[in-house]
This record gives sequence, C-alpha cells and structure tokens, in this order.
Amino acid sequence: MSKIKKLSLYIAVFLAAFYIPISNSKFQQAIIEAFYMLKEYAQEHVLLCLIPAFFIAGAIANFISKNAIIKYFGSEAKKWISYSVASVSGTILAVCSCTVLPLFAGIYKKGAGIGPATAFLYSGPAINVLAIILTARVLGWQLGLARAIGAIIFAVVIGVLMAIIFRKEDKERLKGNLVVGNDDDGESRSGFQNIIYFITLVFILIFAAWAKPSEASGFWMFIYNIKWPVTISLLIILGLILKSWFDKNEIYDWFDSTWDFAQQILPLLFVGVLVAGFLMGRPGTEAGIIPAHWISNFVGGNSITANFTASILGAFMYFATLTEIPILQGLMGLGMGKGPALALLLAGPALSLPNMLVIRSVMGTKKTLVFIGLVIVMSTFSGFVYGTFVL
Repeated sequence: MSKIKKLSLYIAVFLAAFYIPISNSKFQQAIIEAFYMLKEYAQEHVLLCLIPAFFIAGAIANFISKNAIIKYFGSEAKKWISYSVASVSGTILAVCSCTVLPLFAGIYKKGAGIGPATAFLYSGPAINVLAIILTARVLGWQLGLARAIGAIIFAVVIGVLMAIIFRKEDKERLKGNLVVGNDDDGESRSGFQNIIYFITLVFILIFAAWAKPSEASGFWMFIYNIKWPVTISLLIILGLILKSWFDKNEIYDWFDSTWDFAQQILPLLFVGVLVAGFLMGRPGTEAGIIPAHWISNFVGGNSITANFTASILGAFMYFATLTEIPILQGLMGLGMGKGPALALLLAGPALSLPNMLVIRSVMGTKKTLVFIGLVIVMSTFSGFVYGTFVL
C-alpha cells in the first residue's frame, strides 16, 4: 500500500472516530442490531448450511476431475447442457445467497466457464421449489409463477451475457485448465462410487438446512420432522463411505480444501452480515439505521423508480431461505406494488451485501459489478412489466 493510500486510510479512520454519533440512541440500536443479526446468522446458517457447503466445495476441488467440469461447464461445453444444468440447480439445492458461494467458488476455480458458473450462482438460491410454492400460496399464484419463470430465464440470460461480455478474459483464465487424456489422479473409486459420495453430501446439506414451514402439517412439515433422523443416517453413511472408499491422504486433502474455502469466505460473510444488520436490521425488525417506512414509501405503485428501489433493496439485504416471503407480505401490506414485489423476489434471494463481498474475492471487482448490475437491471425491468400487465 502506498503512503498516500495509507494516509487517506488513517484520515478516514480518524474522521470516523471523531464524528461517530455514539451517543445517538438510533445509532446504538443499529450497532446492537448488527451483532444480533450476526448471532442469528451464526446460529442458524453456519453450522447447518455453510459448513456442509464448504465440504461439498472441498470435495469438488479434490474429487471432480477438471475434464468433468470442463466437459459440462467449460467454455467449449454444449451450451444447452451447461446452462440447463446450471439454471435448474436451485430445484435441488434449497440454499440462500451465502450458502451457494462455496459451491460456486468450487466449480469456478475448477474450470467452469463464467457463463455456466454465474448461471449456477444465480439459480442456486433463486429457484427454490419450496420458496416458489410458498410465494404462490401466500402472495398469489401469479407472483409465484412469475417468480419461477423469471428466475429460470434470469439464470440463463445472465450466464449468457456474462459469457459474452467477458469472453476474452474467460478464455485467458481457462487456458491453463485445458486437460487432455485421463484426469482421475489415480483414484481407486469408480465413477458410481463418486456419485454416491456427492449425492450423500448434497442430501446432508438439503436435510440439515431444511427450514420449518409456516404450516403445521403437510409434506414440507413431514420433511422437517424427519430432518434430523435422516441427516444423522446420512452422516453415518458418509462415515462408512470415507472408511471404505477413501485413503487418509485423500481425506486430509479434502479437509484442507474445505478449510481454504472457509477462511476465504467466512470473514467476508461475517463483515457483510454486520454491515447489512447495521444498515437495515434483521428481517422483520425496524432497528437498522435506515428506517423501514423510508423503504415502504419508495416501493409503492409501479414506476421504474419503485421497481429499481425494490431491486436495490433486495440486492443488498440478506434473506435467509424463505424469510423473504413474510417480509414481502408485510411490505405489500404497507402499500408495496406487485411489480416491485416481483423485482425484490428476483433480486433478493440471489444477492446480498455479504454475498457481493465474497463474489468479488472469487472473480474480481469488474465481473462482480457486471453480475450485480445485470441482476438489478433485469429485476427492475421484469417488475415493471409484471406490474403493468398484472392487476
């Protein structure tokens, strides 16, 4: 860091310390809210969502060959295959915008093209079957259907545009990943055994992270009631798989890769959660530094400004899986238009401030800004069109 940059940093820190309104009750409340949000995040998402996701990312880095990633997600892969797989991944992985990050980082660093990788990054949290069904039941079938169709289209369009915009940079990045011949690294396992191993990891993530549905009965509640017996059974199966099919060095390498992803991603997520909590508070509260009524005042009607504001709001807020629905229900009760509601649903689950910080560390500032811009612009336009034609 140059002397000028250091001096600028010192001056900024000094001014912040000098003028910080520590005696202001709203400011104090926002600081406390930030740590409450961090506590909730640690309790509800780190153990049950992020840690399984880190282990899956570590497994991708170690046990999926570059040839396999390049075959299905590389720049030379058949587009209909790569984008089809990436765009519907959310129907399997009921994850939030932060849990999807280790999985995205794993396939991106292993050799996936930026198009399929960002399609997966968007679709993972956006195309959540349970969330779409609940959206339809709570907010109306039109909004649920529009969310489902919009999310799938978004994933493909955003991926294709990212691939076009960064075609030269991505081609240069992937040069070193062109692998010829066998790439099994001397594994003693069959392809079928690897599939069983990955399916077990994915189902551990799905069941461990399964959120409690709003209704006390039905299929989704049944899944919730059996989540822990199933998760424990899957962990036992995973232990048997590791003992029977993996040697110690492979397990150590797996843990090392998992740790690498964790130490890269977790600090940025925690900082992002703190900042998001300070600015906007926990979902459903009005304890952030930005008053909730300000937000509701800007998202009424169906103007471009209202849809754009809803897209920005959705992009920067952190929504745990399914929490966007009751929050949106409350905002619509305060006068939020249907168009801005869809805009928030299309931008919110796929983006958040913590999510943005991590994406930048994986693929750089320029690509991250373009990805965020595409999500916000497309959400704004889709919300405006929906609000114009759906009464």
